[in-house]
Amino acid sequence: MMKNIVVAVTGASGSIYADLLLKRLKSLNEQYNKLAVVFSENAREVWEIELGNKDFELLDLNIYEKNDFNAPFASGSGNFDTMLIVPCSMGTLGRIASGISNDLITRAADVVLKERRKLICMVRETPYNLIHIKNMETVTLAGGIICPATPSFYSKPQTPEEIAGTVVDRMLDLAGLDISTYRWGK
Repeated sequence: MMKNIVVAVTGASGSIYADLLLKRLKSLNEQYNKLAVVFSENAREVWEIELGNKDFELLDLNIYEKNDFNAPFASGSGNFDTMLIVPCSMGTLGRIASGISNDLITRAADVVLKERRKLICMVRETPYNLIHIKNMETVTLAGGIICPATPSFYSKPQTPEEIAGTVVDRMLDLAGLDISTYRWGK
């Protein structure tokens, strides 16, 4: 069965991760049936500040507004089986952990968790305080996966894109997609 994937982009620092993930997903389009994207209120502004562009406006993807509760992934019957939140702000994580569905991102995360599907949150904060850690624990206990934006250096990445790509590839692996990437021991 082909995957139905929703990607949420929040206003946490780390727009490079969202940009790389969306580009990688577009190149892997034979591995999923549907791909939907939703941006938080601050995500576009942070993207523009960090990446110096508005390429999010050029994405040829199904993009939903943050308050569009008619989006197919706002309900379990929409049958979206994977949600990737990249980057995932601590505010978004806290609302998910508390069961607060005040926008499409938190509603979709709630749906994914209640339906026992795959939620992967690429948290982007440092250092963590105890509230962050407890919220990560709560989401993990509810079935979510916390994938910190912590790059690896085994593959000897040279550019910021290659460094961020190590985290994006890990996220794609966790989502169950077949990707070509550095593998330990090869």
